[in-house]
Amino acid sequence: MTRHNRRQRDLATGVILLALGAAVVLLRLYRLVDLPPRLDNDEAIHGLDALQVLQGEHAVFFDANHGREGLIVYAIALSISILGRTELAIRLPMALTSAGTVFVVFWLGQTLFGRDEESGRETPWHGLFVGGVGAGLLAVSLSQTIIGRTAMRANFLPFLLSLCLILLWEGYRRRSWRWIALAGACAGLLPYTYIAARFTLLLFLFYGLSFLLTYHSATGIRFRVGLLKRNLLWTGIFLGVAGLVAAPILFHFALHPGDFFARSSKLSIFDSDLRQGTLLKAFLVNAWEHLLLFGFHGDLASDRNFSGRPMLDLWEALFLWLGVGIAFRRWRPGYRMLLIWLGTLILPAFLARDYTVPNTLRMMGAVPAFYLLIGVGMWEAFQFLKERLRVRQWRMGRFYDENETRIVSAVAILVAGLILVKGFTTYRIYFQKWAEHREVSDSYETWLGEWAQTLNALPSDAETVYLIPGFPYTYPISTHYTFEYLYLGTDSVHTIYMSAPNLAQEIESILTAKEKISTVKVVEWNSTSRWVRDDTQPVVFLLSKYGRYLGSDEYTDFQIHNFAEISLERPWTFYEEIETLTVLYDGGIALHGLALGQDGMQLSLRQPLNLGQGRPLWGVLRWQTASGLDVDYAMSLRLYDTQGKLVHQADDVIWEPAAHVPSSKWSSDKMVDSLVQLELPDHLPPDEYELRLVVYNFKTLVPPVEVGVWQPETTLARLRLGRDR
Repeated sequence: MTRHNRRQRDLATGVILLALGAAVVLLRLYRLVDLPPRLDNDEAIHGLDALQVLQGEHAVFFDANHGREGLIVYAIALSISILGRTELAIRLPMALTSAGTVFVVFWLGQTLFGRDEESGRETPWHGLFVGGVGAGLLAVSLSQTIIGRTAMRANFLPFLLSLCLILLWEGYRRRSWRWIALAGACAGLLPYTYIAARFTLLLFLFYGLSFLLTYHSATGIRFRVGLLKRNLLWTGIFLGVAGLVAAPILFHFALHPGDFFARSSKLSIFDSDLRQGTLLKAFLVNAWEHLLLFGFHGDLASDRNFSGRPMLDLWEALFLWLGVGIAFRRWRPGYRMLLIWLGTLILPAFLARDYTVPNTLRMMGAVPAFYLLIGVGMWEAFQFLKERLRVRQWRMGRFYDENETRIVSAVAILVAGLILVKGFTTYRIYFQKWAEHREVSDSYETWLGEWAQTLNALPSDAETVYLIPGFPYTYPISTHYTFEYLYLGTDSVHTIYMSAPNLAQEIESILTAKEKISTVKVVEWNSTSRWVRDDTQPVVFLLSKYGRYLGSDEYTDFQIHNFAEISLERPWTFYEEIETLTVLYDGGIALHGLALGQDGMQLSLRQPLNLGQGRPLWGVLRWQTASGLDVDYAMSLRLYDTQGKLVHQADDVIWEPAAHVPSSKWSSDKMVDSLVQLELPDHLPPDEYELRLVVYNFKTLVPPVEVGVWQPETTLARLRLGRDR
């Protein structure tokens, strides 16, 4: 290479590195403090494990969330030790790793294609083009931007694997044990990254065998024993160092084989319940759905993509498959590596049946391979067109020879323009559309972050207890990981579950454990995809029954209900007994029992209920629905005075409290107890009143009537309202 060409190459390399640096700063690091918003469940778990590591509790495999490899936990622990207990401390290690992967892929493209593998002649422009295109498209990829800005342990896999293959390639080429030992160290770290890293064993095995097995038409397949002997020492160094680095987690899996299979067994198509058909059909369907990521449809999960966009644009997919075809045809070591890499590291996606399919996270290990293959396809397309011009059209060939520099520059500008346009599109989608999407806010549990931030800002009170509703699907694990990581205060905070069969006793136990209680505060989330208005209804019901309601504090994403004067003198129950009261409605729903009371005492329905003003009347109504009922019913509690005048009314949907489902979703053989509270207005004078019930179709507002009576109203009890107690 002449000095002039070397200067041109160095200039081009510098320009590409600057462009890649600008891309990763804008798309991986810009506004990382506030995007993604707050933390999702997996990220918070990593953060909590990292806090345990900083307290001296070390492990190579962490049990939470079905078990996770530990490299990400230690990276986050280091980050927290520098940045503190923040969201940025969790995100920054993976964002830097994702950014680093872009530069490593650029280096790998130069390593594989910067030298002709047969003649040994340097081909720097080939390497620069393939590496630059692969790294550039990786840098501006929307899915890789979203994943790269999130603390997902899968980000380590493409970074370490690409770095390992560079070091291994250069180590064998230079016959350097240091490079090979470093490659072994990177390979040994792979089992600590992500479950899909286990398939890298197939990559190393098949790629090694591709050198040792040769085919001749006359002799068939032959094993190159001489080549194996010449490289035995280098292979031994690589495997030895890799085994030494991986030994702790390998020993852990040997002692705890359940940890090795825990996650994969829950997602594998080998599970007959998941695949729903023959194994071959499940594999082919899964493979097809993932291959359609290339140009046709995308991942539907908001924490990995936006609005189901394809992982690759159609033009990228066309060059990818062209690159695959060229690699098969050439079958030289660099091309062969990318093919085997793509084939083995895409298998985890093909073999896993996720809740959402396709899942781009499962194929993270193959990401560098298919972006480099796009570069291969684009390079070969240009070379093909150039040769056709020279061979078939002599005038065009002479024109090309006379203007080669300008034509090459124009092609480079065109390719750079395509990448730049894709980068602008990714920036606009991520920061203007994805960031504002409601589903993203729900996925990253922004309400938990806001609640933690609010509580951190409030003065601590040792006599205050906070109760937070928990996700039904996490029962009986009583924690909100995002809140637990972000909450820095010392107030007593407990997660409770509406579906717990002994909810009243659990709340009583929490409160009894405190020496002194001044206030109990119940947090209720406002209108998110996972929560609805009445999730806290059973808790509010109990605290209103055994305490005094002080009002509610309203915030954007949540509200806090405050209670004082909590009585723990008697065991907490929703009711002492259900008194029989049978009302059969012609709409397929029946009332079978009732309990009414005030404060912590249930009152008998056989005589007028003596009530005090200023405290709510609580009630439990027992329902049953007919088979096949698809109607959501509501109830109206109405208070009439002695002249028959309606003086107060309260309406609500009839819910099953434990599961929080309306009547259309009840089982016909099950009795359902619904909870009600009736606030008695302060303006009501002491007198006798009648409490009546009307049931009605929530959608049509039409009430059914009592069979045999043919009236919609049913008298539940007579009330005698006295003065304040």
